Amino acid sequence: MSKVKRLETVAFVKERLDGAEAGHDWLHTERVWQNALHLMRYELADEEVVEYASLLHDIADSKFHDGDEELGPRLANEFLTAIGVSERVVEHVCQIIRYMSYRSSLSGEGFRSKELEVVQDADRLDAIGAIGIARAFNYGGHKNRLIYDPLEEPLIHTSKEAYQQSTASTISHFYEKLLLLKDKMNTQAARKIAESRHRFMELYLEQFYGEWNGKR
Repeated sequence: MSKVKRLETVAFVKERLDGAEAGHDWLHTERVWQNALHLMRYELADEEVVEYASLLHDIADSKFHDGDEELGPRLANEFLTAIGVSERVVEHVCQIIRYMSYRSSLSGEGFRSKELEVVQDADRLDAIGAIGIARAFNYGGHKNRLIYDPLEEPLIHTSKEAYQQSTASTISHFYEKLLLLKDKMNTQAARKIAESRHRFMELYLEQFYGEWNGKR
């Protein structure tokens, strides 16, 4: 990716995400981008595709756009075509955006590439650990969900539809998604990083339950 196209892409993403929910804003995108570049040190993948996909992956997250899962790929296609990116790269980037989400993985929908694996891992790393906890509670507050319901049994969703329809508390979300991500990392480098972040979430939950029950 040339410096000019990188600057154009960053400017486009910042404009698209102006005012976005803080867990899915430009700063989230920037962290995913930097995570992806870090993982690229250890993976043989097309860096141009990885950069574009990590920068553009959240420009129209379907959960903020009435469930429209094609808006993101469509906007990415229009933007990349307009700045003169090759058709091969455009198509690959759009496929990554279309299939990289956790909810898509539950449906078994079928597009895989090393580039998708890198970007997916970069995004999943930002969903766990200290930042992941902060993002989860921010989104829960955005949706006015309970912090915790002692009577609620967390569910392990086996379909995209069930996951999308969940209105569970934020603590249940740890069990429905966040604590599962460590074992779903694609790359060895991401798996190594995920270990400490996963353990931090476990320690957080131990402290949370202790305080909730008046034992800490």
